[in-house]
Amino acid sequence: MLATTVAASVEYYRQIRKAQKEYEKAKDVIEDIVLSFNRELKREADRLELIAYKVEGNSAKADTSLRKIDNVEKKMAPLENQFGAVSQNNANILSGLTGLESKIKDIEASQETLRLKIAGFEEQIQKFTVAPEIKSEPVVPIRRDKAMAALTDTEIAVLEMLSSEGPKTAPKIKDRVQLSREHTARLMKKLYEEGYLEREVGKIPFRYSIKKEMEKLLKKTENSQQT
Repeated sequence: MLATTVAASVEYYRQIRKAQKEYEKAKDVIEDIVLSFNRELKREADRLELIAYKVEGNSAKADTSLRKIDNVEKKMAPLENQFGAVSQNNANILSGLTGLESKIKDIEASQETLRLKIAGFEEQIQKFTVAPEIKSEPVVPIRRDKAMAALTDTEIAVLEMLSSEGPKTAPKIKDRVQLSREHTARLMKKLYEEGYLEREVGKIPFRYSIKKEMEKLLKKTENSQQT
């Protein structure tokens, strides 16, 4: 019985020593793990501190950049207002130039019309200086003479063309009288507005025809000149 107890005690002591050794080994392993974890935790803390420092530096740079942008925007605002005013002035100048160009074209057209009228007057003066003096009374009434006298040679030629050949458009008349398109259009509009012509407005270009009374006046004028 004593021997069994001693043997059991010895075995129990061995188990305790073994457990103690295992505990010491586990303790050393745990200490190594804790030490390694502490070192890793410190490295991470240092890394986070570095990141925080960089973030703080970037934040300060961002604030500086924002302040610079605000200053630039404040400086740009007056420039934008000035640019808007300059753009408005340019638009006004362009509008004025457009109106001036239109006026110049109107003046050129008026000068061309005046030149043609002067040329017509010069031709009539030359005819009066060369032609013999006529003492007989005119066959055509005075009212009709005034209507014909207000026309240039080109306008009379157009009226005679329409009287003899029938209605025509301005482009066809342009080729016959050898004038520009704009000049011919103005001439036909003038004859229409002054009551010498009629025009068909069903399609473009308009077709112009001579009025019946004007056609009769031309024929009577021709007959009087032949007699």
